[in-house]
Amino acid sequence: MDVQSLRTRARKVWREDIRPLGIAALIIFAARSSFADWNTVPTGSMKPTILEGDRVFVNKLAYDLKVPFTTWHLAKWSGPQRGDIVVFYSPKDGDRLVKRAVGLPGDTVELRDNVLIINGKKVSYQPIADELLHDLSSFDRAVSVYADEQLPGRSHLVAGIPAVQAKRNFGPVQVPEGSYFMMGDNRDDSLDSRYIGFVKRDRILGRATAVVASVDPSHHYRPRWDRFFSSLDTDSTTPLQEK
Repeated sequence: MDVQSLRTRARKVWREDIRPLGIAALIIFAARSSFADWNTVPTGSMKPTILEGDRVFVNKLAYDLKVPFTTWHLAKWSGPQRGDIVVFYSPKDGDRLVKRAVGLPGDTVELRDNVLIINGKKVSYQPIADELLHDLSSFDRAVSVYADEQLPGRSHLVAGIPAVQAKRNFGPVQVPEGSYFMMGDNRDDSLDSRYIGFVKRDRILGRATAVVASVDPSHHYRPRWDRFFSSLDTDSTTPLQEK
């Protein structure tokens, strides 16, 4: 085959095969960057809401529209609400984290014996029904304590691990304008704003709204079928167990 034939064939391959695939890949990655994405959760910092091995759907249009592949904002229409599960870049090392927004701009946030205090008012905690913990391992249920934390306007489950050392007292601190105070639901095993500081608005990527898939790393990555396509937006309203 002569040089001219090789060039002709190369141009045909580029035009008919490589270029369409490249354009399609660019469109897909741009959409993931600006509109919607997923985030695999490798740690237990959000237990019992999100488990290791969950893959969560991230709505990147929840708060704003960004230029693809950047954090530059084309438009902003809202900010995280108290209780939202937020995906953001850590101000400490740039890692991508999933935490819950508990303190909004201007709020005063304090923690005393793992009791959250917002603007001088203690958040109330209630016992929870056992069926809400059915996805947790027997080990997790044995070493942790669980409660329903009733944030203003939204309730959700939280966990604590009494046997480990943790920062159960913190603050009070006031959240600066344009920033948020993030905490993991697993309060004694979470690298959150108690350690990494406030999270600025421009570091927020989007809101996690659902578990789209889940595998159990401790059991050979066996699928947890009951967690597939389950919402993260529901309040913990299952009837309480008796004290």
